[in-house]
Amino acid sequence: MKILTIIVSYNFERWMKPCLESLTRSVHPTDVLVIDNGSTDRTVSLLRESYPWVRLIANGENLGFGRANNIGLRLALDEGYDAAFLLNQDAWVSPDALGILAERAERHPAFGILSPVHLNGAGNGLDKGFAQYVGCPRRKDLPADKDIVEAPFVNAAFWFIPALTLRTVGGFSPLFYHYGEDKDYINRLHRHGLKVGYAPQAFGCHDREFRNVSREAFFRSEYVYLLSEYANLNRPFGSAFAYSVLACVKKALQAFARLKLKDGCTYLRLTAKLSARTCEAVRIRRETEQAGAHFL
Repeated sequence: MKILTIIVSYNFERWMKPCLESLTRSVHPTDVLVIDNGSTDRTVSLLRESYPWVRLIANGENLGFGRANNIGLRLALDEGYDAAFLLNQDAWVSPDALGILAERAERHPAFGILSPVHLNGAGNGLDKGFAQYVGCPRRKDLPADKDIVEAPFVNAAFWFIPALTLRTVGGFSPLFYHYGEDKDYINRLHRHGLKVGYAPQAFGCHDREFRNVSREAFFRSEYVYLLSEYANLNRPFGSAFAYSVLACVKKALQAFARLKLKDGCTYLRLTAKLSARTCEAVRIRRETEQAGAHFL
């Protein structure tokens, strides 16, 4: 299986060595494409000087996660790759991970996205987000006897995407600049009757457990989650609109009841922001329902 690993970078210098060197140790070969979103550190120069085997596209500006990845996904289809592997810049994989994912993807075509187990940066426990997504709090509780375990959602730090999925579902939606695009993609994947899962025998480390979540980042995540439901093709538009807007209003009222006036006002602003994107959301929903490689 011919695999293109796609890494979207922004100030990649800190993680470059563990991330890229994990791919050189991969038992299953992979070509590597880094798409740089206007890094302000030495990312571009280091890649050119120290990693000449890495294919580099330097955007010179920050296109966001989805648009940058779409460049690589389009390239993967145009150049006849059998699969794309999306890898976060702050992540790395075990030597056998890609081989396991490739083998499982061929054996289980009903799965449109496969992932390894997400460990923390130290590799001594599960990534907290992954543990919540798959409902397994401890590494020792993973069902190691199964080929693949289906999950409702796995974030895009490690996504193995067969070419058939790309031709069916397409790329990331332009409705999302950064955050939320993976939730929306999986909603669309489910719309096409495909599943998401992870291989319990494959592992990757995601170095994010010490990341501080600011108030701004928290409300951005709240907004993109509600927007992803707003755009969810598995709900009728009226139902999706009502769910998202009413959920936001409910959160505002709850905040006011707890005398968190600033939070309440922020949720009301998010409600207005969601409502203002109605026309755009309707247009993109219609485009997504069409056949073909959407947004690529």
